[in-house]
Amino acid sequence: MNAASNRQPVLSAQGLQRSFGAVVAAADVCIDIQQGERLCLIGSNGAGKTTFVNMITGYLKPSAGRILLAGEDITQRSPREITLKGVARSFQIPQLYLHMSVLDNVLAAWHANQGSRHFLRPAHDAESVARSMDLLERFGLQTMAMQTVRELPGGVRKLLDIAMALTGQPKLLLLDEPTSGVSADEKYATMDTVVQAIERSQEQVSVVFVEHDMDIVRRYASRVAAFYSGRVIADGQAEQVITDPEVQRHVTGLAPASRTSHALSAHREATA
Repeated sequence: MNAASNRQPVLSAQGLQRSFGAVVAAADVCIDIQQGERLCLIGSNGAGKTTFVNMITGYLKPSAGRILLAGEDITQRSPREITLKGVARSFQIPQLYLHMSVLDNVLAAWHANQGSRHFLRPAHDAESVARSMDLLERFGLQTMAMQTVRELPGGVRKLLDIAMALTGQPKLLLLDEPTSGVSADEKYATMDTVVQAIERSQEQVSVVFVEHDMDIVRRYASRVAAFYSGRVIADGQAEQVITDPEVQRHVTGLAPASRTSHALSAHREATA
């Protein structure tokens, strides 16, 4: 048994089940996430990815199974309790205060994660400002600190949303399609910035991100879990999962190589 197998997972989802009427959204989902891992969830719309993320964050309770965070059962905890225990989330559409400055957004996030009820009027004490500016610098946003968020382009808003998620110093960070709304020319630069900022965190942060762009998956995921009809149909290294015949059939829409070659041969014969 190697050292990795002896480590307690940051998060362990054990036999999660959830249905909506006749629709099975989660069927015996079992996933362990290790410290420092970057796990990507792939699957078509309705495959079960969002249901899984919502169960982890407490917005949806599983009908069976349990969720352990660093060994503690959080299955029935509220979203707020789970956040305070070290699970942070960034959304596909950034959740920002558009009328406030970039700096004030980060200050508000710091104070909210400390339990303050007055986080929408964040204090500008020297320590809080310095800490916020340091975080903005990690994301390359320090020169925009005094700009109003509504003035920012979509890609910058995405980075700010992820930066705010890190103010809670999470054990586990969940990113919902971090490159959606980002131009093709900027997607790699955006992900490079995110990964480098996370790696500069004081503690090793585990990341789970949902992504449809297979180029991004290949480049940034240390591991991939593919969902189909509420089940995990493949779980392993990126290339191994992406080239799995079941994943190609049900997730990426690519026919396995053997089927493609047969189809091309048949076409050549028919048109010869």
